Amino acid sequence: MRYGQTLRQGRRCFIPCAALLAVIFLVAPACAAQAAPAGKQPEGAWSQELSKYPGLLPALGRLLDRIQKNVQYPPARGESRVLPLLPESTVGYVAFPNLGDAVHQALTIFRQERQESPVLRDWWQHGEVAAAGPKVEDALEKIYQLSQFVGEELVLSGGMEGRVIKPLFVVEVRKPGLKAVLQQMVNEYAGSSKPSVRVLEPQELAAAEDWGRGPVKELAILVRPDYVVGALDVTTLRDFSDRLDRGKRDFASAPFGQRIAQAYQGGVTVVGAADLHKLVSLVPIGTEQERITFQRSGFADMKYLVWEHRSVAGQDASQAELSFIGPRHGVASWLAAPAPLGSLDFVSPKAMLAGTVVLISPARIFDDVKEISGASGAGGFAMLGQSEQALKLSVRDDLLGQLGGEITAELDSIVPTAPVWKAILRVNDSDRLQQTLRTLLAASPFGAGQQFDEGGVTYHTVHIPSTPKPYEIDYAFVDGYLIVASSRETAAEAVRLHRSGESLGKSQKLLAAVPRGHTPSASALFYQDSAATRAATLRRIAPEMADSLAQLASDSEPAVSWAYGEETAIREAGGSAAIGAGAVLVMAGIAIPNLLGSRIAANEASAVGSLRTLNTACVTYSTTYGSGFPRKLSNLGTSGEPSPTAAGLIDDVLAGGTKSGYSFTYRSGMEIGGQTPTYTIQANPITPGETGERYFFTNQSGVVRWNASRPATVSDPPLN
Repeated sequence: MRYGQTLRQGRRCFIPCAALLAVIFLVAPACAAQAAPAGKQPEGAWSQELSKYPGLLPALGRLLDRIQKNVQYPPARGESRVLPLLPESTVGYVAFPNLGDAVHQALTIFRQERQESPVLRDWWQHGEVAAAGPKVEDALEKIYQLSQFVGEELVLSGGMEGRVIKPLFVVEVRKPGLKAVLQQMVNEYAGSSKPSVRVLEPQELAAAEDWGRGPVKELAILVRPDYVVGALDVTTLRDFSDRLDRGKRDFASAPFGQRIAQAYQGGVTVVGAADLHKLVSLVPIGTEQERITFQRSGFADMKYLVWEHRSVAGQDASQAELSFIGPRHGVASWLAAPAPLGSLDFVSPKAMLAGTVVLISPARIFDDVKEISGASGAGGFAMLGQSEQALKLSVRDDLLGQLGGEITAELDSIVPTAPVWKAILRVNDSDRLQQTLRTLLAASPFGAGQQFDEGGVTYHTVHIPSTPKPYEIDYAFVDGYLIVASSRETAAEAVRLHRSGESLGKSQKLLAAVPRGHTPSASALFYQDSAATRAATLRRIAPEMADSLAQLASDSEPAVSWAYGEETAIREAGGSAAIGAGAVLVMAGIAIPNLLGSRIAANEASAVGSLRTLNTACVTYSTTYGSGFPRKLSNLGTSGEPSPTAAGLIDDVLAGGTKSGYSFTYRSGMEIGGQTPTYTIQANPITPGETGERYFFTNQSGVVRWNASRPATVSDPPLN
């Protein structure tokens, strides 16, 4: 669901329905074209559809306009009756309003428009959408019917049981008869197949066999007289039903529950929250060094992530809070306190995308990176030190130390062959930074470039060789800022906007998007011209429709999100049509358990990459020293000068036999005539199921093999 991205006035909780209709209206023809056999796809599918049904776009415009103006949405909720009932182990929470009535209103409007508009009716019955559209219409109708049986709020939560997250869906029951309706829907969608959803009443739950312990998770729904509850196993349903029977409300007094309840104050439409401190504990930390690195990053101290969407004075607003158990430190402290965003005075009001961030001292960030990287990054910093000695400059002092921390990036065009962009950086000492850039460019393959003076500003042009054609980067120093752009004309335009006051930073559309209770000062900002980005995307996938659709959305508001760094929290607020980065963050926070799977996948990919690196290193070793493959894994490491016992072909971490959650066991073959012609390497997860699930094997053939249940051998199948 994307709240606030399409409707420009009124509440935007209805986007799910409007989006479904938009998918029918605008995507079906393209899908049909993609489904055509290779080499037979119709050219200009959109144009053909519009030519076949003249007046279709205006008809769709009228439909969306009526939906925006006439659909009534659920009122904001000042409290939740479900929240206190959840178990104290709850670590994730999302609550949505019941949009059934709004769906029905929009569906009614659509049917009226279809009846009154011959072109819409003809297209609906005979166009490319004829097959998919009615199915979605029927699904929306069923959603409305189902919504009449349940309360005003739908809650999805997750409770932690050991290292497993148990999802739970809860909603109040408004009137009897829900079980029959649910069972009918389940049977209809299952058809001749076995239903993947089981609908139970309390008496059936008591005798039900356990469900959900196998590899395929299936939904079990309990319909009580007061609540309907969904879970992926019967045990979770029984436990929660027992809580309801005993009237337990302990989550209301739990710190996490109290923080969520606080979000309801003043009324909310959607609220989401994640107990990150508990969720982070589920993510496996491989080695002691990785644990130390994570602690130094500052993100081990995350507390809660809470996102709220509400209506303030008739305008949609969203806000998020990422809190910490103490003052921010490490990487988490890099976002600076709010400050005036002067770099926006160089940004075009016609920008498609723009983003600004205010960081603490870049030199301090450099120090933090050096400390966090520890021994694993010592080699890289040593090489940097050698380069600094050769160039007679310090990256920390002469480059990063001359930057103020405020950075803005702007994108005006996404044409692949010639994107139009610029970056603006606050500068402490322009002359010293220019000298550093001159030194770096002189030592680069590109040279110092050309210099132009115009309007009292010196522009520097650097030409970068590239295929199919070279491109250039231009930069200039103006009033304490460094402007870097894709062309001299773009850089000069930035200077003109700064001097004339016609920039995005001074524009009414940006100032109007400042969240209530805040000033334009911020720690970060993200700006998106929604209409421009949609039109640019359409020009790439359907050029023949881009201009027409751009006209329909020409008055849409920009999406703007603001961030504020505080001592123990980072807050985000989105006004106007902002989607709100917090919404994404909350979903990510609730999905942190999926990081277990992501971490496993990343570890497995790293293990395979390490095996391939070792295969290459073994071949190089054999060629270099003429004695066959190495006797030990450590022989490939980097300690000391290159030699048969320390060849310097792999990093010391991998040479030590453990990396990214995997242990590597190297065995050399029998020596024959002073040569070692064979070897084997096994890569096994350090903690099966947590740091990795698959086992890997390779040998002198270079083929990597795997097994899902035991250490792999030469007889196992190769990776695809």
